[in-house]
Amino acid sequence: MKRISVLTMVMLLVTIMGKSQTTEAFKRSGNPFMRIYSNYHTTFSDGESASAFELTRVYLGYEYQFSKNFSAKANIDVGNPDDGGDFEYTAFIKNAYVKYKQDQWTVYFGMISTTQFKVQENFWGYRYLEKSFQDGYSFNSSADMGISVAYKFSDFISADLIIANGEGYKKVEADSTLRTGFGLTVNPVQKLTARVYYDFSSNESTQTSLATFLGYADDHFSLGAEYNYMTNYKFVEGRDRSGTSFYATVFAAPKVKLFARYDNVMSNTPSGASADWNLSKDGELFLAGVEYAPVKGIKLTPTFSGWKPADSAEPFSSSLLLNCEFKF
Repeated sequence: MKRISVLTMVMLLVTIMGKSQTTEAFKRSGNPFMRIYSNYHTTFSDGESASAFELTRVYLGYEYQFSKNFSAKANIDVGNPDDGGDFEYTAFIKNAYVKYKQDQWTVYFGMISTTQFKVQENFWGYRYLEKSFQDGYSFNSSADMGISVAYKFSDFISADLIIANGEGYKKVEADSTLRTGFGLTVNPVQKLTARVYYDFSSNESTQTSLATFLGYADDHFSLGAEYNYMTNYKFVEGRDRSGTSFYATVFAAPKVKLFARYDNVMSNTPSGASADWNLSKDGELFLAGVEYAPVKGIKLTPTFSGWKPADSAEPFSSSLLLNCEFKF
């Protein structure tokens, strides 16, 4: 019933917002695209080192413009499932959606990109070498089956609503639980962006998520800061996660950028426990590098990455990488 009601909502929105199409000639068009993430790295931990070449992700897809208002996108994500199975690579449908855009309204329906950290991810700008905070620490998936609606009131403020399955793009809907989120983006002055997002979903308990962001960007540098908080992680009562992320980019030359990032992710310690329930996955991330783009579509990025576990019994680990992104 929920799936039917969501589809009905889409049809009503398009009917209400739609305006009669002009007789002006429109030429349909489409484009294939491909994006490849790869690296060579050496990792140091507890006095030992290991080196390897790695192909981390490949995106293959097609975008098509049906009319001035309607378009569609399909995208296949090929990557390591990291599930302990026998497969080194698995293909998933990352996106498969229809987009409607008319004046200040934008509607997505299908396997869509989630809105929880999209602004932050775009502001961070280096997805090919490290996911943004909420994506990297599994606060939410980057894509899910559902509907999102955004409205731009003015250049100053816009708002968005998303209703999604909540399991992400790697899983089909396993239950009737939906994840509902609300976002507000404000540009109080030119080059400054502030955003707050809140979502909730209920199962055995009610899981909530809060994402806040403040960023500044001009032609010379950019600065971004996040605070994130989640309650009842994976619907387990009393298990909360939180953290901060800070990142900066300096545009050193026409083809060169310098960047750095610091993350601190933590989980709560339940009453009576000696340590937090998620200690093995908590810690601090240190990241710095230089991005060089010799030609359009190619990025070569020497990077230092360090991870300091929250568990004092675990060693600090660091990596030297040459990250690469190729796209067209």
